[in-house]
Amino acid sequence: MPGTSNKAGGTLDAYRRVLAATGRPLPVVSFLGRLPVAVIQFGSVLLVTRTSGSLATGGVVACALALGQVAMGPFVGRLADRRGQRPVVLVFALLNGLAIAAYTLAALAGLPTSALIALGVLAGATVPGIGPLARARGVALVRREGDDERVVNAALSLESTMDELSFVLGPALIGIASVVAHPAYAFGAAALLVAVCGTAFALHPTATAVPPAPAQTRPRARAERPRLPRQVHVVRVGLVLLGILLGGCGAGITALTEELGHGDQAGLVYAAMGVMSAVVGLSMAAVPARFTLRARWRVATAAAAVLSLPLLVTHSMALLYVAVTVFGALFAPNLITGFGLTEQAVPRERLGEGMTAAVSAFVGGQAVTLAVAGRLAQAHGAAAAFAVGSLAAGLAFLVALRVRPLQAVVETATPAVATP
Repeated sequence: MPGTSNKAGGTLDAYRRVLAATGRPLPVVSFLGRLPVAVIQFGSVLLVTRTSGSLATGGVVACALALGQVAMGPFVGRLADRRGQRPVVLVFALLNGLAIAAYTLAALAGLPTSALIALGVLAGATVPGIGPLARARGVALVRREGDDERVVNAALSLESTMDELSFVLGPALIGIASVVAHPAYAFGAAALLVAVCGTAFALHPTATAVPPAPAQTRPRARAERPRLPRQVHVVRVGLVLLGILLGGCGAGITALTEELGHGDQAGLVYAAMGVMSAVVGLSMAAVPARFTLRARWRVATAAAAVLSLPLLVTHSMALLYVAVTVFGALFAPNLITGFGLTEQAVPRERLGEGMTAAVSAFVGGQAVTLAVAGRLAQAHGAAAAFAVGSLAAGLAFLVALRVRPLQAVVETATPAVATP
């Protein structure tokens, strides 16, 4: 129990309770099922840049792919809330595997940019949302077991850490494939993984932990759905800005490695940032409850703004690795806190939709920035892309100052549920 365990023991106990509620196979399956998202998001820039010879084209196509996910992500979550996770994930996982394969073949065939954009949108729009739906499922499982907020926080930390690890291995797979042969090999692996592991996630017995809404209680109109408190929208704005920060860093890393003659190391540099983020993410479960989510987000966004500044003046591979590794320590705390604030404020009936919308906000900011910052980097150098990210981090801190205390949000959320 928390009162009798030291901090390390309490953290390990919280993770044991999470795994006891979910079962050990589920995190493995959900991790492998979400890995393709990281591969295609980061890898699209490298794949299309390699096949088209233009970094700007790579950024535009990657942006289209991510915007497809942004547009459809909340719909997939809403559909899962209404119909259950199993049928929704099953259909979208199979569609996504086919869409990724088609997109890869089109890039290899050198099809026009317009065709690549269309197929990129399709590949993004069919993403099955395993990451956010796994969050919703994990939280539902630990709450069903009667565990406290410490265990819920551990579940969110574990999910965010798996996201971070996927964003480590995704770029690493792309980087290794680029060095050894071609990024398309990583895309082929992604298509296979999402089809196989997405199916396994859909068919796992825990899919029933988030049951579909009974037909007689499903809202027939938008006005009948439980309203989202203002807190949720404020957090989403913050997540958009964090996506812009990551997008600016991604474009800056790609451009700077190209400038230094080490373009094939872009994925590995990105992975170095993710490794540190994942390590810090796992330790977040040890943060005491008295250090509130609101306070955590303010500290994390402020620190991200400060630690992004050295990237503006980095001009060697050694310094780049050091700068992104130090900076990476702030990403997991920002994401875990943003998702924690979302989970606290979203009505239970819209948890799947709320989580997918939060991810979509983050991905959307990253997507637009990849296109814009990619062009800026091509015209003005890597520092211009890093500057976009630093500015977004500063704005994210200002947004974090607008987050209200959670208790006030919870109290105002209840009356917002419409009466049937």
